[in-house]
Order: sequence, then C-alpha cells, then structure tokens
Amino acid sequence: MHRRDLFIGGAWTPPAGGGYLDVISPSTESAVGSVPDATAPDIDRAVTAARTAFDTGPWPRMTPAERADILDRAANELRQRTDAIAGVTVDEMGCAISQAPQAQTGLTAVLFDYYASLAREYEFERVVTSGARRGLVTREPSGVVAIIVPWNAPVTLACWKAAPALAAGCSVVIKPAPEAPLSNFLLAEALEAAGIPDGVVSVLPAGRETGEHLVTHPGVDKVAFTGSTAAGKRIMSLCGNSVKRVSLELGGKSAAVLLDDVDVAGVIPRIVHGGMHLSGQVCGAHTRVLVPRARYGETVEAAAADAAHVTVGDPHDPATLVGPLVAERQRDRVEGYIKLAADAGARVAFGGGRPPGLPRGWYVQPTILADVDNSMRVAREEIFGPVLSFIPYDGGDDEAAAIANDSPYGLAGGVWSSDPARALGVARRLRTGSVSVNGAYPPFPLVPFGGFKESGLGRELGTDGLENFLEPRSIGLPPELG
Repeated sequence: MHRRDLFIGGAWTPPAGGGYLDVISPSTESAVGSVPDATAPDIDRAVTAARTAFDTGPWPRMTPAERADILDRAANELRQRTDAIAGVTVDEMGCAISQAPQAQTGLTAVLFDYYASLAREYEFERVVTSGARRGLVTREPSGVVAIIVPWNAPVTLACWKAAPALAAGCSVVIKPAPEAPLSNFLLAEALEAAGIPDGVVSVLPAGRETGEHLVTHPGVDKVAFTGSTAAGKRIMSLCGNSVKRVSLELGGKSAAVLLDDVDVAGVIPRIVHGGMHLSGQVCGAHTRVLVPRARYGETVEAAAADAAHVTVGDPHDPATLVGPLVAERQRDRVEGYIKLAADAGARVAFGGGRPPGLPRGWYVQPTILADVDNSMRVAREEIFGPVLSFIPYDGGDDEAAAIANDSPYGLAGGVWSSDPARALGVARRLRTGSVSVNGAYPPFPLVPFGGFKESGLGRELGTDGLENFLEPRSIGLPPELG
C-alpha cells in the first residue's frame, strides 16, 4: 500500500520531484497508503520512452498474433491479482467488498482475453479493387496514447483502454486519479510480468496540472479519457489545439423508464440497488426514474421501503451494499444537491442525510427524491451519489421517451415493461449509447459502450474499442504488385 517508485517505460523509478501523495480511506478518513506524485519531468520521461518504443521498438512491428500472445499472458497475470486489486479498491476508494470482485476486476482479465482473440482474427489489412484500380487498406496504430482514468473503477477503466490500445500496437501512458492510484500499480506489475517490451507501458498517478501536461505533450498522439463532462470538455479543447485524437467517456443522467404495465414489486428493488452500486458513483447509473402518474404513488412508496433496507456501512463488511463516497468534497456535493432538490420543491421520500452510527467516513444515506420535475437541477446534472429522482409522466410511451431524451447527456438508460417487445420499441427511441430492456444489459466485452451528446465521443469495448486506437491508411497498388 506504500509505493516508492513510478512505473516508467517498464522500469520502477523514483519520482523526479521526490514528492508523495497520501491515499486516504473514505471509510476511516485515515491514510492507508502512499504513491509517488508524478510531475512534468516524470511525464516527459514516460512519453519519451513510449515514443521511442512506438517509433523504433518491436511492439508495433510485431504481428498481431505475437502481441496477442503477450496479452494472453497479461490476462493470466491479472487473474492472479484479482483478489489483491479488489481489496485495494476497498481501502483506496471505499468500494464495498460485496461489489469489488465484479465492479473492480470483473472486466480486467477477460478484456485482455477478448482483445488477444480479436487481434488474431481482425482484418488489419485488405486489398480493395475498383476496375483497374487496386488499393491496400491498412489499419495503423494511433501511436502514443495517454490514458486518463477516474477513481470509481480505476483498473477496470484502465483496462477498457489499455487492452485494445496494446492490441492495436500502441504504447500507453496511464495516469490514475490521485484519489485511487494504488490498484493501477498492480496492473503495472501484471503487464511487466507478462513481458510487455520496455517503453510500451507507464503508470504515473498525478493531479490535474500534471495531467494537462500529459494531454498537451507533443509526443502524445491520442488521449483516451474517462471522467466528468467538465474535465472532458477541457481535454477536448486542449487536444483541439493540435488536432490530437481524443476519445471521451463522460458523465450521464440516465433514465429508467417504467411503462404502465410494469411489475413494480419486482422491478423497484433492481432499480434501487442498481442506483446504489458503488454508492451511486457510476456514470451510467439510472438515476432518473420515470413513472406513469397512475403508478407513481405505489412506486415511490416501494422505492422508499427498499432504500430503507439497503445496508450502509464499512466497505470491508460483506453485508454492506453502500459504502462511503470517495472524498469529503464528494459528500458535500451530494448533500448540496439534495438540498437544492428540496428547495426546488422535491420531497425526500427516504434518506437525505448521513446514516446514523457512522461518525467517521464520508457517508450519505441512500436517498429517494419524489415529486421531481425534469427541469430541476437534480434531474439535469450528474450527482454521483446514492440519490434517485422519481419523475412522473402523463402522456404514455411518447412522453416517457421525450422526457428521457430531454437531457444534455446520453450515456445509458433502461426500459421496464411486462411486454418485452413494447419495451424494446421504447428503447429504440432513446438517444443514448446503451439501453437495457427489463434489466438485460448487452454482453460485455463484445458490445460498444459510450455516449451521445455530452456523454462523450467514441466507443469502448467490442470491435469499436479496438478501432478506437487504429487509423485507416490507403496505399495505391501498381499493376506489377499483382
């Protein structure tokens, strides 16, 4: 839990500035570890190593199958570290241990498996013809990729980017968030043990200023970012100055649409528990619950009753569903939104405060807000906490779809109905990157994930995730090349 060196280009190296960041447990408010605080000189060393590895090293010049063999080994190394990664996230960001194996490691090794397999079968080159003309179309790696990941699922989201980037032949510089940096050092150890060539991978935790140095570094060809929409807009503007490639997976304010034939008793526990996953700190959480007015009273009552039985407490306790928020500022933010909602006329049907019996730690009660209008800030802005807003509608499926789409975001959503075909029809009308029907989410990692509107640019996972790190190139073929 105490790291003294950065992982720069395949070597463990002391930080240039000599500074270290304490990692604070959200449940105890005490330091549980420390990591080097990367500064601009460290970024320069990492990018130089990545640039050299890409421009003259073996990694992008290996065959896809050769890279795939190393990715297979990386998957095996990650499997050996599954429990360790999950355990570290409990301490560094307060993830409940009941959720950590799935939320923090469920899509790590399997992603490396998937992209190793895809690299072996993907058509990186093809010949096209048109009459007497012939061309060779190739898919080339993007180059040096800056990977910037948030604190809520630090290793998972790093793997969402690193696995396809490495499969494509890119070299990567990973910058974890300073709130939860420890687990990504375990990812570095796994990639080192797998035999990734020198220079291809670096891991450097740092704050915003150092992150901007990485984003604007002239040696970086592409930035892949997951985080807030505000930060994504800043990164996009910085990348625009040099027309640098950028992919962004940003915030959301996703709607769960309940149709009038829904089984409230069966559906509400799934919606409430889903909204409380990772203490509500999930960009794709369905935090706006749209309910037909004729079913509204019973639905809110059921949600409040279910939220009252959600276990809040020590994230190390297997019985806990909702642990603390990642930081005191995050708790303040969530509490501020609850007050804004009440001031705007919403009703707190359950929760709204701090749970009793937990004097230490940054906890907020699971909260159900009723009588919410879609124009309220609590329905427009991402809260990132265990808060669900219940919004009534009157006009049937048409109005429900319109309200769901009336958002600056478009990341995820869901539709619930006793008639799956009807639910699918409404799901097709939602302007959002992914939609679940009756809780059925498409199978990872085969399908793309990303958002419309202010929820981002580009897609991760699936074939789209690989192509996110490839550039198409065409080469004209003269007749003598056959």
